[in-house]
Amino acid sequence: MNHLSQETSPYLLQHKDNPVHWFAWCDEAWELARKENKLVLVSIGYSACHWCHVMEHEVFEDFECAEFMNMHFICIKVDREERPDVDAVYMKAIQLMTGRGGWPLNVVTLPDGRPVWGGTYFRKQEWIQTLEQLQEIFSTAPEKMIDYAEKLHQGIQFTGIVQNNLDETLDTLNPMATLVENWKTYFDWRYQRPWGCCIL
Repeated sequence: MNHLSQETSPYLLQHKDNPVHWFAWCDEAWELARKENKLVLVSIGYSACHWCHVMEHEVFEDFECAEFMNMHFICIKVDREERPDVDAVYMKAIQLMTGRGGWPLNVVTLPDGRPVWGGTYFRKQEWIQTLEQLQEIFSTAPEKMIDYAEKLHQGIQFTGIVQNNLDETLDTLNPMATLVENWKTYFDWRYQRPWGCCIL
């Protein structure tokens, strides 16, 4: 059953009638995932997101998609404006996995929350095929997913570490002087206008 009807987030309430058995972000969902040893599908969006609404209509309102999701996954819907902390972690993961990000942000995780796959907007057939493949791997070779999740987890932690190997700081550097010096090659000293500027 869908658990979003008692939520206060306008975005979550928009999904309360989906046939997907959505949970909001809560301990109950994660406990159930661990108890049943199921992958978790975390879908993050916000009310003003156009593609979030398109994917809801094409995928999350579709009974075939919902049936497969409900059978094989614990499904969690997150409002990024309500939980920016959750959004930040999984956005970093998807950027490491794919080199880009955006919303809707859809991530599949192990029952302990470590991500193993992610993407943004998906059409129905692509969505079902992807989830089927992930479920198959988790059923037949879970050690592959666990190994990948551990490597990705280390990558996420590493990207949070910013090292400054320079003796100079922003206070001692003068980036404006360097910028102007490089820009001087494009000055039009004769007509005193930037190179490439067109006078109508």
